[in-house]
Amino acid sequence: MSGTFITFEGIDGSGKSTHLRLLADHLVAQGYDVIATREPGGTPLGIRLRGALLDAQEHVDPLTELLVFAADRAQHVRILLRPALAADRIVLSDRYADATVAYQGAGRGFSPQLIAEIVELATEGLKPDLTLLFDLSVDEGGNRTKRRVVEKQQSDRLDAEDVDFHTRVRDAYLKIAAAEPERVKIIKTAGSVEETQERVKQIVTEFLEKRRQASDKL
Repeated sequence: MSGTFITFEGIDGSGKSTHLRLLADHLVAQGYDVIATREPGGTPLGIRLRGALLDAQEHVDPLTELLVFAADRAQHVRILLRPALAADRIVLSDRYADATVAYQGAGRGFSPQLIAEIVELATEGLKPDLTLLFDLSVDEGGNRTKRRVVEKQQSDRLDAEDVDFHTRVRDAYLKIAAAEPERVKIIKTAGSVEETQERVKQIVTEFLEKRRQASDKL
């Protein structure tokens, strides 16, 4: 079976990062060759860009934000994603291009045409095979984020955005899912972590089995 690219998306507090880690552990235990990564910050350069982009004390112009996220993605695609997929690995990424459509497009108000051009430039057309969209209400996402900030005593610039911003982001994610139901699977996260992870495992296991069967027929 060729490499498989699975992305995890959702508003802040949706639990995507937690479920990526849990799924990665599960797949490794099943004998899969897995690499877990994130955007921004999936490469050494990306780690430095992430620090500047998400620094709560840093004022970042919206256009600068868009372009730096694109630069991080371009590096990520070329240095990590394509080589890992070429080596037939399963790549799990915490955010990818859908995040730019949701956060910089809907959230910041950049035009769909500009966003599409920037995404195409940075990704060279590399799209996920499967996207898991972790969905919950903006209010609950905000409550979870606040608890995380208190526990870790740190926050980032996106945590400080208002409810209207996060509502636009969530709505954009749901529009993406409606437009691409074969790729994007919505996972409601209002239940327990265990319940949600079981749903994640079910979706991914079935997806990988279908890919294996399709590959065997070639």
